[in-house]
Amino acid sequence: MKPQRPELGAALDHVCLQSPQPAQLVAFLESCYAMQCREVADEWHCIGPGRKIAVREGPANRAACIAYAFDDPGRLAAHRARMQGRSIPAVASPSSLFDASAHACADPDGNVVAFGVRGTPGSGVEETLPARLQHLALRTPRLEEMAAFYEALGFVVSDRVKDAEGVLRACFLRSDCEHHALALFGAAEARFDHLSCETRDIGAVIAWADRMAAQRIAIHWGIGRHGPGNDVFFMVKDPDGNLLEISADLEVCDAGRAAGTWPHEQRTLNLWGNAIMRS
Repeated sequence: MKPQRPELGAALDHVCLQSPQPAQLVAFLESCYAMQCREVADEWHCIGPGRKIAVREGPANRAACIAYAFDDPGRLAAHRARMQGRSIPAVASPSSLFDASAHACADPDGNVVAFGVRGTPGSGVEETLPARLQHLALRTPRLEEMAAFYEALGFVVSDRVKDAEGVLRACFLRSDCEHHALALFGAAEARFDHLSCETRDIGAVIAWADRMAAQRIAIHWGIGRHGPGNDVFFMVKDPDGNLLEISADLEVCDAGRAAGTWPHEQRTLNLWGNAIMRS
């Protein structure tokens, strides 16, 4: 019998970002990530092939909802039972892109994480230039507590970043075989850090960079290669200061892969040069 993988078996499905100027953020997503956007009730739905982002009015650098999807209702029910067994309190799901079967909880920083069943893939433009929503990152002053919470939810640590005194400074957790579906960075304040779309290869990363350049969107960081995950990437900034990443060649982890440890230095976050250090 094939051994069961240790991860919870879900993947990032969508994110709902808050913005004090939602129309401005929506316009940026349309041009930056080639998404088709429409207003639905009190939020915007921005859809592209393999990527869905909702936008609501609210304070900048916060996510109203982080949403992971399972492929079938049975795995969703098993995850709900896991939460109950570990006494993780449920909250109402704020996701308008999941149906009523979704469940949710709040992490130690108050981020609401929803779990549902995967719907139909997002449609839209730029089918020849893929960018699948793959992971996101959060900054937190409660890094150890946050990492333990997501492990309790079923995420598995792929790599940790520690300083010379052994203090945890970053943690990369996976929810399926891909190196990380969530990255946590120690910082003075809790806030949304970045979301990332995975494209097919390095050539497609360059094509996305050319697309940004054609629209006068400056690259904020990169092109580089992360240590944890080994992916090639670049990042731009949206109007609210969130980072948006395009990456390729993210590590695919074996089921029995042991968690790694990296030093807290710029080279860990970018093997090719300078890095954004959150702490």
